[in-house]
Amino acid sequence: MDYVSALLPPVVMAVFFVGVIRVIVKTQGGTNKTKEDAIVDAALARAEGVRQTSGGEAKG
Repeated sequence: MDYVSALLPPVVMAVFFVGVIRVIVKTQGGTNKTKEDAIVDAALARAEGVRQTSGGEAKG
């Protein structure tokens, strides 16, 4: 009976890990990818605008 209690935590963690990997793979691409790309593009544009604004003030 000790072997059951010794093997249970690794088995539970393996099942959880496989579930996480399946969720990650399923959420890649499709409409989620378009939405995530738009969010990243907006954040990069905002950061670029802030950098240009602060860079112009430091030089002038």
